[in-house]
Amino acid sequence: MESTRNKLIKLLASSGDHYISGQLLSEKLAISRAAIWKHMKELEKDGYQIEGKSKKGYRILKFPDKVSENTILWGLGTQWLGKTVIHKEVTTSTQHIAHQLAQENVDHGTVIVADEQTAGKGRMNRKWHSAKQKGIWMSIILRPNILPYLAPQLTLLTATVLADVLTKDTHTNPKIKWPNDILINHNKTAGILTEMQAEQDQIQYVVIGIGINVNQTHDEIPSDIKKKATSLLMETNKEWDTQTLIQNILMTFEKAYDAYIANGFPDVKSKWESYGFKIGETIHIKTMREQWNAVFLGIAEDGALLTKTLDGEMKKLYSAEIDWYEKGGDDFAN
Repeated sequence: MESTRNKLIKLLASSGDHYISGQLLSEKLAISRAAIWKHMKELEKDGYQIEGKSKKGYRILKFPDKVSENTILWGLGTQWLGKTVIHKEVTTSTQHIAHQLAQENVDHGTVIVADEQTAGKGRMNRKWHSAKQKGIWMSIILRPNILPYLAPQLTLLTATVLADVLTKDTHTNPKIKWPNDILINHNKTAGILTEMQAEQDQIQYVVIGIGINVNQTHDEIPSDIKKKATSLLMETNKEWDTQTLIQNILMTFEKAYDAYIANGFPDVKSKWESYGFKIGETIHIKTMREQWNAVFLGIAEDGALLTKTLDGEMKKLYSAEIDWYEKGGDDFAN
């Protein structure tokens, strides 16, 4: 159900430069004029600039450029994803909040967004630097009716969504490094962390964490990852509106997810491989026990990594770290 505040924003926005009376707002929203005034004050906290005049009513002078529950919901053209948005200025991790909420049975499609994370993480418990208002730090709660062993496919689906949005919105040329990194010019721009709570044959919930470096400058990238990380600003020399990017990710994700649930993995596989980084080239593969070089062939029907060793042996992998060889260099780089 649409919130009263979102209905209020729609009414104000539809009136354009014209005032809309408090009485009319009260009648349309079925709340008191005092409640209307309180909602206006809350909208001003979100960055809406609202003018109120006696005997005329209210109008919006300026829409906010900050991220909040209201600004994400306003204009979000989804059917089920993001109907509940929880925004935090600072939190340890959106994944942490998402797990807590999922265990409290919040709705499928609930989204958690933070301006800053103090303990963001990626795969293998690696630290994810989540500077205040410099990127997109977001988690999505899903309750998919698929078998648990298929859950890793959601990571690959999410990667194609991010690649699609970055291609369309920022006109960059993103590539997906298996299974979960988005690269621009060989440097990491975004990552995905998929975590799940499940029984043997049933998923209780999946939490998909998304981290995107948006407006960091080179000096703001932590020293330990300067050589392998980048941001949209660094790649385009332009600052980006994170609110719009979040909305476009959610709208694109909903369509892709619905198609996946209806049609399975084949279309996701094809799209992933169209963005796949170093497909057809030699890569260096590391597992917990060994490492070797192989040609990266693509991904299997279940999302596993398909490779062929240099002596011709085909290998299918579900967990590994990938490095790649830079021509003219002596070492593999990750």
